[in-house]
This record gives sequence, structure tokens and C-alpha cells, in this order.
Amino acid sequence: MPEGDTVFRTAAKLREALEGKTLTRCDVRVPKFATVDLSGQVVDEVLSRGKHLFIRVGDASIHSHLKMDGAWLLGGQVRRVPAHKIRIILETPDSRAAGIDLGVLEILERAHDMDAVAHLGPDLLGNDWEPAVARANLTADPDRPLAETLLDQRVMAGVGNVFANELCFVTGYLPMTPVAKVKDPLRMVQRARDMLWLNRSRLNRVTTGDSRRGQQVWVYGRAGEPCRRCRTPIESDRSGDRIMFWCPNCQT
Repeated sequence: MPEGDTVFRTAAKLREALEGKTLTRCDVRVPKFATVDLSGQVVDEVLSRGKHLFIRVGDASIHSHLKMDGAWLLGGQVRRVPAHKIRIILETPDSRAAGIDLGVLEILERAHDMDAVAHLGPDLLGNDWEPAVARANLTADPDRPLAETLLDQRVMAGVGNVFANELCFVTGYLPMTPVAKVKDPLRMVQRARDMLWLNRSRLNRVTTGDSRRGQQVWVYGRAGEPCRRCRTPIESDRSGDRIMFWCPNCQT
């Protein structure tokens, strides 16, 4: 599931493949921007902001968001993807990148591209990370459920549903706990930063410290399985917009 760590890693691989190189092909397959052709221009910069990704080319900026199913693929990976899934193809003399099933794809004016993410809170993996600001954002609505608040990108940018559930577990709170009940909100946002930072370069996300297959997470996706700490069966709730997982013994 694409979260802040996935986008950070995607930006790094696109940076290596495209940055400083001249585009020989720019094929945008979104009707509104289908006539945009940036070929002949140099890719100046690739950067991520929370779950958003920007590829800056000349005066333009290619803004994408992976949402639930999107991805950027490179090289030979692109040939294995059905054409109807491809939203954009960028080629240089020695590389090819394609955006697949992107939830958002738009071409912005480079000078104002950050307006698209101005609403976001501090980026957990960015240079603007400010734990005090994230703490204030987290506690701004004390009656709001914790997991829902963690998922709000206006609070801090980068947490998705996997990390929200795992953060609730490692800090001992039920996902539906009101934020007001969190005893140390600064520690909460710092744990979020640590969790994403440690996963920024990993292909397989790990929150338990154990990277072996099937051992990587505490509760996410483990409904009915025994808690790794106390062996109590993990519970889940699918009634809301996002599924929640928790241990009824370790989280109170």
C-alpha cells in the first residue's frame, strides 16, 4: 500500500533514472493534459512531499499521487503493463519511466506547484519536519479518533493506514481512542517519524524489527491471528472508510 515511505523511495529511483537528462519522449495519457509535450527539455528535479511526487521539467511540474493502486515503473517493467493502465511515459536516451494507475496526474506551472500541497502538515520524511507543529496539529481536535487523525495529511504528511494501525499498537492505544487520551502526543509524532524513516529504503515494510516473511508487522492485516506479544487474537473493524486492526489486550 503506497504511503509516505513508498513515495519517498519512488522519488529516489526516478531521480536516479531521470534527473539531469533530456526527455526524448513525453506521452501524457490524461485527456486534460494529452497535448503537453515536454520532450527536448531537461528533468531538473524529482521530489516527494508526503504522498505526492513532483517531476520538474523546465517551467512545468508533473504532479502525481499514487492513491491506492498507483506506481511508477522503470525500464523493462513498463513492457509488462497493459497499455490502458499507463497514464504517462517519460523517456531519455537511456531510461524509461511510466506512471501506472496514478490516482492523480496533472501538469502544473513549476513556479506554483507547491500550492497543490500547501494544505499538508509537516512532511515526516522531508526537510520541513517540525515535531512541535505536528504535535499541535494532532491535538487540535481532542475528540477525534486517533487513527483517523493520524491519517489526516493536514496533521503530518506521509502516514497511511498501515502505519496508522501499527502506531496505535506500538503506543498502546486503540485506533478509536480520542486524541485527548494520548498522554504524550509529541512522542506519538516522533514515533511516526521514526517508523517511516526506518522504512524509507526498504522494499518490504517492517514495523516489528523482524524482516522475516510474515513477521514484519504487529497487527495490520492480521485479524484473527495471535498478537505477537500476548497471543490474544487480533480484532478488526471494516465498517469505516479504512479498516482498523488492534489487540484488545495490548491496546486500551
